[in-house]
Amino acid sequence: MYLILETRARAALRDVVKQKYGVDAAPVTERPPKVEMGELASPLAFELAKRLKRAPRQIAQEIAAALGPIEGISRVEIAGAGYLNFFFDRGAFFQAALADSAAAPLASADAPKAIVEHTNINPNKAAHIGHLRNAALGDTFVRLLRRAGRRVEVQNYVDNTGVQVADVVVGFEHIDRKSPDEVKRLTELPRFDYLCWDLYARVTQFFEEDKSRLALRGEALKAIEEGHGPPAKMAEIVSTAVLRRHLATMLRLGIEYDLLPRESEILHLKFWEAAFEQLKQRGAIHIAETGKNAGCWVMRMDEPGATESDDDAKIIVRSNGTVTYVGKDIAYQLWKFGLLGRDFNYQSFETYQDGRTLWMTTSERGAATFPPFGHATQVYNVIDARQAYLQRVVVAGLRALGFDSEADRSTHFSYEIVALTPRCAAEMGYALSEEDQKRPYVEVSGRKGLGVKADDLLDRLEAAARAEVDSRNAETPDAERAAIAHAVAIGALRYFLLRFTRSTIIAFDFKDALSFEGETGPYCQYAVVRIRNIFRKLGEQNASGTTSAPPAGGSAAPPANSAADAANLLENDVWELILLADSLETQIELALSAQEPAFIAKYSFQLAQAFNLFYHRHHILSEPDAAKKQFLLDTAALVERKLIVALDILGIEAPEKM
Repeated sequence: MYLILETRARAALRDVVKQKYGVDAAPVTERPPKVEMGELASPLAFELAKRLKRAPRQIAQEIAAALGPIEGISRVEIAGAGYLNFFFDRGAFFQAALADSAAAPLASADAPKAIVEHTNINPNKAAHIGHLRNAALGDTFVRLLRRAGRRVEVQNYVDNTGVQVADVVVGFEHIDRKSPDEVKRLTELPRFDYLCWDLYARVTQFFEEDKSRLALRGEALKAIEEGHGPPAKMAEIVSTAVLRRHLATMLRLGIEYDLLPRESEILHLKFWEAAFEQLKQRGAIHIAETGKNAGCWVMRMDEPGATESDDDAKIIVRSNGTVTYVGKDIAYQLWKFGLLGRDFNYQSFETYQDGRTLWMTTSERGAATFPPFGHATQVYNVIDARQAYLQRVVVAGLRALGFDSEADRSTHFSYEIVALTPRCAAEMGYALSEEDQKRPYVEVSGRKGLGVKADDLLDRLEAAARAEVDSRNAETPDAERAAIAHAVAIGALRYFLLRFTRSTIIAFDFKDALSFEGETGPYCQYAVVRIRNIFRKLGEQNASGTTSAPPAGGSAAPPANSAADAANLLENDVWELILLADSLETQIELALSAQEPAFIAKYSFQLAQAFNLFYHRHHILSEPDAAKKQFLLDTAALVERKLIVALDILGIEAPEKM
């Protein structure tokens, strides 16, 4: 309701300014510092004062006088030197907020499509905490888009032909002396991805001991890209098995996908070849004749400090004929927009619990029928900030081919890294120098095996949550306690990863992530549990006949008061809570505009905190006035509904108990 009234006020201001002054304005509105000053304020008169060369207060008075009735707004007042303050009809607002459906609008099948590509873990080892930030951000952004009624396709790109997979293949072949069939048997281990984690670190040491061994990597990489021989067979085995482990890890966080595009198909189905021809024909790339990049196909970048030298250009195809991953990314980005003139083959990879199919690309003959993938109008690539230059290369490739509109609609949804606090690194058993111990954080390194494995973290979180749940709910059945503990653990982790803005480096620490107090997911979850407990106890009172208050049914409770009665009961502290609860849609709009999921995390905490203050100030169940009691119950129901929606956007479940 708040967003609706804000939109109406802005439209009325725009119309008056156009009619009275002949000026096209885009009025800005904001919340006044105190609710006594109204629910909405506009500094429009100050902006017009510069154009009209008149006092802003005088302009504000003229605008206020010219404004006709605005549905839902009771009056407009002038404040200070010229602010226009809007006062809502509180009773009508409250009833409209209670009647508002919590259902998200459904996107039509032919609506413009956004593709969000996220997670994208190299399928060569176990996922770590940094990968979880990528997945949590991407999944939450998808939920935001869908909440706003957008049609979204979720893709998790699988780099199954890259250097990282080649290195693990080298490790199995030349360190552990395993055949593809022997590796196949190893994939039956419960956590094959952990075995690969350790092997990847050993391969790094193997190369460092003798640089000539790097030739083995080149040989493996070429065989994998061409799709022949034992290295290619082993790469397929390893990457598929590790991918399944990644998907299982992400499913623990409630993260699902629509499509798994594989890099191997970019090569085998000639996607890259088609993109390569387009780039050559447009002169976007050329062969470097001299310098360190001699023999490579390169793209010159129009970047600050760039020179005309091919040594500063970005390599797209190496001198040995292998394609860099940014080259394959250009082909992939062209396909996302439907600009490549060809498509993947598709096969069902697995089925989610709700019966939905997760599809994967294949080089073989695929399924006869499948959903229409690709052909997006907007693409968001969730990739960490260290890849910013390579993402600019991808966009430059689109522009070089004349696809400026699609380049403009290609968004690098960047984020900073997740590092470890020195305390956390020491706790994990990593040896730190004196210098590292003094740093605010220590960067993780997959090649060195330095990092917190995602499943280890989730296991520890669930164990800590289970201990807390067991202590509070000893009589609850075991399966129910396990489900509650899982919900609390995931709530703690997802909130921890999402409450920081994307430009913030997260220094991960077990103590902080495991905390259930303060600005945390469990704190927000408990606010919902507290509201549900109110209605549970109310039901018990009604059943025993100890109360004569009108029945209320949680978030489905109908408003029992007239608009006038509600307005009379709306003390300012309660009114602030109602305004905050009903501002969820505004927060969603802001989060989408800024592409910042942290806004919803902050909103959830503020709403939970505001409700807890309300809970302690107003003894709802013992309130003797029946009308006021119903009003307080309705307020609690409104908060419950909005908080559940906000937490769902964050991928956090609101359990019945904690």
